[in-house]
Amino acid sequence: MNKNAELKDMSKDAFQRSIIYGFLARVYRKELTLDILGRIKDSRFAEVLSDLGVQLGDGFYEKPDEDLLEDLAIEYTRLYLGPGRHISPHESIHHERDDGDWGKHWGASTVEVKKFVESLGLEYKESDRSMPDHISVELELMQKIISKEKEAWEKNDGKGVLHYLKIEKMFMEDHIIKWVPRFCDVIIAEAELSFYREMAGLTKSFIQVDMDNINRYIAEAE
Repeated sequence: MNKNAELKDMSKDAFQRSIIYGFLARVYRKELTLDILGRIKDSRFAEVLSDLGVQLGDGFYEKPDEDLLEDLAIEYTRLYLGPGRHISPHESIHHERDDGDWGKHWGASTVEVKKFVESLGLEYKESDRSMPDHISVELELMQKIISKEKEAWEKNDGKGVLHYLKIEKMFMEDHIIKWVPRFCDVIIAEAELSFYREMAGLTKSFIQVDMDNINRYIAEAE
């Protein structure tokens, strides 16, 4: 393979990784909309999900959209919002830190993620449903960093590529890997509908594969 083809392949790979992170971030950010549901049901996207090992049951593709949206909204609320017993999608709840500052909102992990975002020159806009360590925010951050990596590949900027890969590695090792797999296991056990159970399974498997790939890319780049 010549150099230009290799650069094109790596740029395409980074683009695909960023798309998956962006999709997963949207899944966890809030309830699905009719537009997002339509994109997921599209045959081309359904094929991509199938290639990733996702198998959606519960009549996902057959059930009328309005009925499915209502079912998924109820499931989303039950899993992530409450008001009753639910599974908080925040790192500070699940990341079992050695300093003991975890198991509550706005713990040390929340502050660390906020500082990490700001150190990259990115703006975090706090909303009523998310804090800096919400899973959707962390996955979206990975999407943004990988998009920068993609641009570096396109410019044949080896130093830039390595820079962004190391940022990805740092954030994965210090944050995402420390809690997201455990969080996904809980969702898989608690979800009643296949959609959120399958999304949790995809999230867990994808970040573990991506962590391995990032380490391999760094080793090759160095």
